[in-house]
Amino acid sequence: MRESVIYQDILEQGQQRGEIAVIMRQLNRRIGPLTPEIQAQIQTLSIPQLEDLAEALLDFSQPTDLTIWLQNHPS
Repeated sequence: MRESVIYQDILEQGQQRGEIAVIMRQLNRRIGPLTPEIQAQIQTLSIPQLEDLAEALLDFSQPTDLTIWLQNHPS
């Protein structure tokens, strides 16, 4: 069962959702509430992009930092 494509897809979706949830909480704490548009953009990012964002957000000090990052890393 672990080798099935469907099983792997489910695992990947779960990992992506978990990373999105953590990143959203971190961003809310770091730069304040996110607009629905920004939240939607983050939800479309791939796992590698989410991992990059998780590192980059440590340097964010204002919402425009996130906006610029998203413009430079389209999904």
